[in-house]
Amino acid sequence: MKCVVIAAGYATRLGELTKNFPKPLLKIGENTILGRMLDDIDRIPEIDEHIIITNHKFASIFEGWKKDLHYSKPITIVDDGTETNDTRLGAVCDLLFAMDKLHIDDDLLVVAADNLLFFSFQEFVDFAKEKQTSCIMCHEQPSIEKLQRTGVVELDANNKVLGMEEKPQVPKSHWAVPPFYIYLKKDLDLVRHSVEDGCGKDAPGNLAHYMVEHTTMHAWPMSAGRFDIGSLDTYYEACELAKAGKL
Repeated sequence: MKCVVIAAGYATRLGELTKNFPKPLLKIGENTILGRMLDDIDRIPEIDEHIIITNHKFASIFEGWKKDLHYSKPITIVDDGTETNDTRLGAVCDLLFAMDKLHIDDDLLVVAADNLLFFSFQEFVDFAKEKQTSCIMCHEQPSIEKLQRTGVVELDANNKVLGMEEKPQVPKSHWAVPPFYIYLKKDLDLVRHSVEDGCGKDAPGNLAHYMVEHTTMHAWPMSAGRFDIGSLDTYYEACELAKAGKL
């Protein structure tokens, strides 16, 4: 299984902080946002490589960061060739770009690079092995307002995904979908042809939505929470929590 980290965005909401520096490599305490995630993923036996897809503007920064790492699995940096937010490929096209460039034909753990997690991805991998299907994560979200800004899934009693909607005005459940996915090798042809078949390009949830409509998917309810760093306020809050020993 390959770990594919989607890290080609330009994080415009963080202003000057990420104008010339990638958000995943911002420090939280003594580590980076991405480093905290990879510390966990690197310990998963099924993972044999970390693939980080970034843009041309930040690729050299990731390469420099990589030189000081000592993970047990190799790290490959993929440059998607874009240099501005206006010319970005979008998360789905970045995944397809990496798959094509590296000739990937393996199970994939696909993750966004701007979250701090309070659980291990090993649990998610184990769930996918049990279900033998491609999988998404989900968590209960009581706020209708927040559900209207994310992907929402309906599940049966065995956590099979019955349907998924992106940013629904009238959510059909309280199960929200964070940006973490497992796509099995047997489903990669669907992934490869998703965009030409009408799948949205920008948000990673677009691909999950497409896959739910074309193959059997299950959803793993997260066993603990996550901290999504999407703004300056949330970044500084995470720094304070780390300083207090709570992250």
